[in-house]
Amino acid sequence: MQKISTCLWFENQADEAARFYTSVFEDSSIGQSMPGPDGGVITVEFEIEGRQFMALNGGQAFNFTEAVSLVVNCDSQDEVDRYWAALLDGGEESQCGWLKDKFGLSWQIVPTALPALLSGPDPAGAQRAMEAMLKMRKLDINVLQKAYDGD
Repeated sequence: MQKISTCLWFENQADEAARFYTSVFEDSSIGQSMPGPDGGVITVEFEIEGRQFMALNGGQAFNFTEAVSLVVNCDSQDEVDRYWAALLDGGEESQCGWLKDKFGLSWQIVPTALPALLSGPDPAGAQRAMEAMLKMRKLDINVLQKAYDGD
C-alpha cells in the first residue's frame, strides 16, 4: 500500500468513474468497494499505472477544479491521441494539453518531449515552441518540434 494516495470525490459516480479510468489505462485494476446503505458503494479503490486512488461518493458538497489535475506523460503522439480521445469522451477541451473528463476531473496530456522543447539550448526555439503550445488544445509533438526548429 502506498503511504499517500489520492481520493477523488464524486457526487454519486464513484463506481462508474473507477471503471472508466481503469478502462482507459492498460496497467490498472479495481480493488475493494465499501457498500453504502442504499445498495450502491461509498468508496471504490482502484489502481492506475501503480498509483492508488479511491473514488468516494460524497454527494454534491464539492466539485473538481483545475487547481488539481492528473498529468499523463506520453512517449509518443499515438499515446497523446489515445489518452486525449478516451478521457475527452463526454468531457471538454481546454488549452495547452488540458481537458476535463465527463466527471469534471482535469487532466494534462503531456508529451515527454515537451520539457526539452520548452527549455532547450536554443532560447528562441524554446520561445517558438511555447508560442505554438499556447495556441493548441491537444498537444502535437511534430508541430512543437517544427516550431522549435524554426520550420
